[in-house]
Amino acid sequence: MSDAYDPPQEPLQILHSDHEIVVVDKPAGLLSVPGRGAHLADCLLARVQAVFPEALLVHRLDRDTSGVIVFALTAPAQRNLGLQFERRKTRKTYVARVAGRLEPRSGTVELPLIVDWPNRPRQKVCFETGKPALTEWRVQRREEGETRVKLMPKTGRSHQLRVHMAELGHPILGDPFYAEGAARDWPRMMLHSEELRIHHPDGGAGTSFRAPAPF
Repeated sequence: MSDAYDPPQEPLQILHSDHEIVVVDKPAGLLSVPGRGAHLADCLLARVQAVFPEALLVHRLDRDTSGVIVFALTAPAQRNLGLQFERRKTRKTYVARVAGRLEPRSGTVELPLIVDWPNRPRQKVCFETGKPALTEWRVQRREEGETRVKLMPKTGRSHQLRVHMAELGHPILGDPFYAEGAARDWPRMMLHSEELRIHHPDGGAGTSFRAPAPF
């Protein structure tokens, strides 16, 4: 992650709002929540709260990841959604462009993760102390020197998709932590939260929200 924080200033992209939730499409380069220090105060939560003052955090996306994220508008909705994420009742689908030719057409990665403490916020694989992490992946198409892939995390570890792809030898293009050389030299990280499926806090109906990848 570079030292300079220069978040995009594009208008807030609201995908859905009702009496319990608001769903937005987060741009890449914007923090989900404020960092330490006034220079890191601009974040998605603050921008959402400028429109919906009662908005409450439920989950987050990495600064360099774009896509679908849900906020609660009441404390009961926040608890309800928080439990859904904790108990893996949500379904998340990401799109990524990764370096190289990913084989075969689909597969799973199951590697336990834990923070790489001297190099935080980087994460690392550790079979002794890591927490279980499982990702399913499915190739969409292969192009010259890269693969477009759908990623379905079954757990919600920090940097999970990024570390898992790097461990396969196919880092996400533009990843400032886990890609190197030409694979790192991209204008943004090519990872986007395309679809989020939740049970609506009011009534429990299965509801999906989508935002197409901008790459």
